[in-house]
Amino acid sequence: MKTAGIDGCKAGWILITFDEDPGYFVLRSDEDLEEAFKTYDRIFIDMPIGLEDENYTRECDRLLRETLGPEYASSVFSPPIRPALHAPSYVEANIQSYEYTEKKLTVQAWNITPKIRTIDSFLQNNKEYREKVFESHPELLFMKLNGGMIYQKKKTKKGLRHRLGLVVDHEEIAADFFRDIKEEFRRNEVAEDDIVDAMALALAAKQSQEKPIETLPEDPPLDSEGLKMAIHYVKRTAI
Repeated sequence: MKTAGIDGCKAGWILITFDEDPGYFVLRSDEDLEEAFKTYDRIFIDMPIGLEDENYTRECDRLLRETLGPEYASSVFSPPIRPALHAPSYVEANIQSYEYTEKKLTVQAWNITPKIRTIDSFLQNNKEYREKVFESHPELLFMKLNGGMIYQKKKTKKGLRHRLGLVVDHEEIAADFFRDIKEEFRRNEVAEDDIVDAMALALAAKQSQEKPIETLPEDPPLDSEGLKMAIHYVKRTAI
């Protein structure tokens, strides 16, 4: 089984794999992303999959915020509801969101809406992708790696180093990848936290071959298009 982790970045997406032939790639187009969906058998990706029609917050996001705790809940964005997904502007998306939920779409959520739209289209048009592309969240994965705690925020140097160290404990090549990616790509293409996030996703995808995959919530609902609304993680991540 070929596994990978994918995280969004300013250049598009960064993909990392810790398989027998480990590597990293920056996917700059929708075509590159879909090619990755075709190539890998299991992908953990940090991007919402499955959208509510009228509820502002998905149950999986609510549970994720509770799990991460108040200091880290802000890292979880409520994605647009499906009626607002294809709005041509932030203003119109806000109108749609408020009409159904009486709440406005956050700027952070709107900024990732084009990426959500792309994945949503791929999964609707290619049902086989639904069995291999799993929504996850790096902060939850780091919490599991660290025994149920998060140490420092990832935007701090200490927090970033700690997260990198958690991955290196399992995959030594992660240290080389971190250095090489920083040298190869500009910060306005791939940020340091994008790299460690993709690493956490890649590690979880690889570990999921041998360890059970669990979800928030335990029995995830499907959205109106049949897409699962769930945050995936591996049950045990100890070395």
